[in-house]
Amino acid sequence: MLKYYIKTNEALKRLHTDARETVERLCTDKDGVVSFEYVIVAACIIGAVVAAFGTGTGGAIATALTGGINAIVAQFNAAV
Repeated sequence: MLKYYIKTNEALKRLHTDARETVERLCTDKDGVVSFEYVIVAACIIGAVVAAFGTGTGGAIATALTGGINAIVAQFNAAV
């Protein structure tokens, strides 16, 4: 019985050491953070584009650009 207790105890110590080493490695690894930051930046850019141009025809910047282009075209047509 003591033999199995010692084997179990040694296995648990190895498991604890392996788990601790894995957590330490994950805490010091910075490669995953950089790729996650790129995902956050991409999501912010997509959000800004959707907010600016809207998902349909009613975005504020889209309306302003359309109005500006229409004004330029009207002035051009009046000059010609």
